[in-house]
Amino acid sequence: MSALLDGDLSRAGRTAGLSLTEYFVTDSARWLWRYRLAQMAADPERARWMVRQAVVGDGGLAVGHAGFHGPPDEAGMVEVGYSVAPEFRRRGYARATLVELLCRAAAEPTVTTVRAAISPGNAASLATVSGFGFVEVGEQWDDEDGRELVFEVPARRGVPAE
Repeated sequence: MSALLDGDLSRAGRTAGLSLTEYFVTDSARWLWRYRLAQMAADPERARWMVRQAVVGDGGLAVGHAGFHGPPDEAGMVEVGYSVAPEFRRRGYARATLVELLCRAAAEPTVTTVRAAISPGNAASLATVSGFGFVEVGEQWDDEDGRELVFEVPARRGVPAE
């Protein structure tokens, strides 16, 4: 993340063992890297819950990034976050990424609930969560993203059947 924050795609790619696109050094991506690095510096245990590249195929194609906003809170809730680069959208990668996040959450005994907070205007993300049993439980204001609808699903119910 430090290399991405510095705009050094080459170094970041070597470190990750992937070829990364310019999407990983956009202003919004750099904001995320700065924010997550500060969280991990304050609490290194958070690192295993933080953002990772969303990779598909044997060639290690990085199509976006995904992770949790942090470890489970005291009630066992984790919030998912995912983003797919524009050139890879509408190919099922967001859905596949969400499947991986839900499986990871379900494998953690302390996680009871998975949350997704989505802008009401983000039709693609609203459609993505709709097939996983998420239920709208309210809304919130996010200083970075504005108004968001809040959806939750029990951790083990959100995992799709094989």
